[in-house]
Amino acid sequence: MAIVQWDPSLELSLLQGDMNRLFERFVAPASEARPQRWMPPMDVTEEGEHYVLRADLPGMREEDLTIEVQDRALTLAGERSYGPRPENDGGYARLERPYGKFQRTLTLPDGVDAEAIEASFDLGVLELRIPKPVEARPRRIRVGVTRPTEVEGAASESKRSIKDRVLNQA
Repeated sequence: MAIVQWDPSLELSLLQGDMNRLFERFVAPASEARPQRWMPPMDVTEEGEHYVLRADLPGMREEDLTIEVQDRALTLAGERSYGPRPENDGGYARLERPYGKFQRTLTLPDGVDAEAIEASFDLGVLELRIPKPVEARPRRIRVGVTRPTEVEGAASESKRSIKDRVLNQA
């Protein structure tokens, strides 16, 4: 199990968003569809020689997304629309699913090749495979092995010396 460090700024950001939504309900009626900011949840993991970013974007299509890399900044942006309006004249009774524009920017490690980043989108999940820079990859160091003939020769020498010592003691 991975240990995740608690980030109080994230908790404060979520609390601020909840408070803003609470106060907006008093100012505008629920029937008015107004743009909201939302942040799609994402995970970043290390898998072999790649960092893998997965973002949940339900209800979105590939053409709704923009992925850009400038310098070391990877920016994921898009917009999820409200979808079809209710057929009755009453409008929405309750809106809980977030809609509107979003933008997330992550800083990439030095040396990442932006041209080698691969993106796929399946069942509302965006996956970016970001190759690790050469410096960040683990290096395997080979251990030199003594040739079998040298080992056998050394072993037979030690057997002879033990045999000589035993014979000399007798």
